[in-house]
Amino acid sequence: MQLDKKKNLAAKVLKVGKKRICFVEERLPEIKEAITRMDILDLHKSGAIQIREVKGRKKIVKRKNRRRVGKIKKKVNTRKAEYVIITRKLRKFTRGLVRAGAINKEQNMEIRKQIRSRKFKSKRHLKESLEEL
Repeated sequence: MQLDKKKNLAAKVLKVGKKRICFVEERLPEIKEAITRMDILDLHKSGAIQIREVKGRKKIVKRKNRRRVGKIKKKVNTRKAEYVIITRKLRKFTRGLVRAGAINKEQNMEIRKQIRSRKFKSKRHLKESLEEL
């Protein structure tokens, strides 16, 4: 018995693939007489037309990235950035001291040379060395 058209109709009505539609052997004459969408729905409710479960497949597990030529990250050197930050901070501080009159221009030039040669590690270190002078 050819029931391809019925299978197509059932697949459309039940919104599943044709391969998932399964007809019960004992009720094939009823299925053959079904013409409308409502007939197909009634047959599905009564159990003459069944829907097979979806066949699964193995999930592909993504492997961890290997450390090869294109994956090696370069270590960024932050020495220059640190130098720029500390230098700007100390120069701004000494500029304020010159404006306030705490040190003169010659002392400021000497302090700037010491800042450039990285004698001072921080603003506190610069203040301590100024107190000694």
